[in-house]
Amino acid sequence: MRNEISLTRKSHFLGTKIRNLRKRNHLTMEDLSARCVRLDSENAPSVSYLSMIERGKRTPSVDMLRVIAAVFQKELDWFLDDTPSDEAIVPQKGRRGGLDGMVLEPGFLFSGDILQIAIPEMLSQTGTSGRQFAQLLIRAYQEYHQNHFPDLERAAEDIGNKQLALSVEELVRLAEAQGLKIRWFSEAPKTVIDAHGISGQRVITSYLEGPGKLALNEILKTSPTRMKYDLGVHIGHCVLHNSDGYNNVLSIGSASAADAAPIQSGSVNAQDILQAWREFEASFFAGALLCPKVPFRQLLDRQGYEVGVHKLAQVSPSVAMRRMTVVSPYPHWHYFDAYAPGKLKAVYRGNGIPLPWGNMRTVADPCQHWSVFRMITEPKDGSAAQISLLDTENQTRIYCCESVRVRDLAGNNRVLCAGIDLNPAIEAQGEDAAELAASLKQVCVANGGEVDIPAPIKRKLHTISRILNINWLERGLQQQARLICARGAVCPRSPSCYDGCKGGKADD
Repeated sequence: MRNEISLTRKSHFLGTKIRNLRKRNHLTMEDLSARCVRLDSENAPSVSYLSMIERGKRTPSVDMLRVIAAVFQKELDWFLDDTPSDEAIVPQKGRRGGLDGMVLEPGFLFSGDILQIAIPEMLSQTGTSGRQFAQLLIRAYQEYHQNHFPDLERAAEDIGNKQLALSVEELVRLAEAQGLKIRWFSEAPKTVIDAHGISGQRVITSYLEGPGKLALNEILKTSPTRMKYDLGVHIGHCVLHNSDGYNNVLSIGSASAADAAPIQSGSVNAQDILQAWREFEASFFAGALLCPKVPFRQLLDRQGYEVGVHKLAQVSPSVAMRRMTVVSPYPHWHYFDAYAPGKLKAVYRGNGIPLPWGNMRTVADPCQHWSVFRMITEPKDGSAAQISLLDTENQTRIYCCESVRVRDLAGNNRVLCAGIDLNPAIEAQGEDAAELAASLKQVCVANGGEVDIPAPIKRKLHTISRILNINWLERGLQQQARLICARGAVCPRSPSCYDGCKGGKADD
């Protein structure tokens, strides 16, 4: 009896460990139950009982656990709470798209009922609005699925017939085919202050003012690419949601309509989350309509993934760069859309790159060695390619990005950045990516944080650039490699860039 009580008090991670072991060994619950029966039919778990064990609804007896342990050749103590490593309890699904998941164990503390109470309280205490939380949920969902939403792609392709470089006139006809009647209104950009006290210019570009009535701002006539995007979003909402409950207002600026409103309590409204999700779906649809997957991938391949491909596709640079992360056969991309002084309006991290600063908070001094931030403070014409080294998960990774400075319709300067994680590509060629990155970091540190890439490493990365067919990777190799940090970690440079950074002070 004492052993049974002791097991119950030390079995909070047991179900998750068994589930992960089973999946890592490619066993179904039927397989595992059958294996246990062959070892000890009297103490073997049935499939239904095994399911309850994995979900934390039941605790096996000591004898039953011994049978399961024998299948996986583990000691009995391994299954108890004193786990030898985090990997033992981290579900595989918590590591999708290169992103780290959080271990929601012990299960009884992370039950749905408890989370329904705890999450609103957490949002209230941190000053996070329900809408901001919804955006975080959607971004996590997007990154978990590595930006792949085939149902949205198909819906857009059915409407646009996979035609690349649709004209404004063609998009107007598609909008009218969805029952939308267009009227024009005139509104100039206005100065607004977001929830963080940051001043910026914002202009409303379009909105649905009622069933079948689409209002477009005259200012869109000066930017056909933005007009096409707005039309694509509204067409997407008609196709995907039949315009039900649609009250989204499309705007441009460093402070959106949602940002400009004061942060309310942290209550999470299910309808608000659904609305935010519909906005994401319609935006993704617009990108897929304007840059259909196959023809846009072929165009990118012919142009070596140059950002200037947006001119050939007749879309904005932001649409083209976001679609790169979707259609490329190489999955390890990231994308940032940044406004001065320190605001990220859009983020995608399919490779798990740490956020340089939050998109719900603004910092005045982000790491200026990131290309996207340097271009905000040091304007540069054209685009800029950069090889960067960033420590993440106790390992140095090599990234390459291409950043471009643009001015939006509201008159704000923005920097768009698309980048890739090179470590997987290096490993695919049989090289030790961790060792190569560590050696490049070593010479960077020895030279104050920036260095011309040594010839042997440059040759290897040049080979990768040819295989991936990304021209700006080759250009990045001609520049100095730079050490960058996520502003919350220890600065890798010596001397460190920020006061307090050397001691690991977290600023974000």
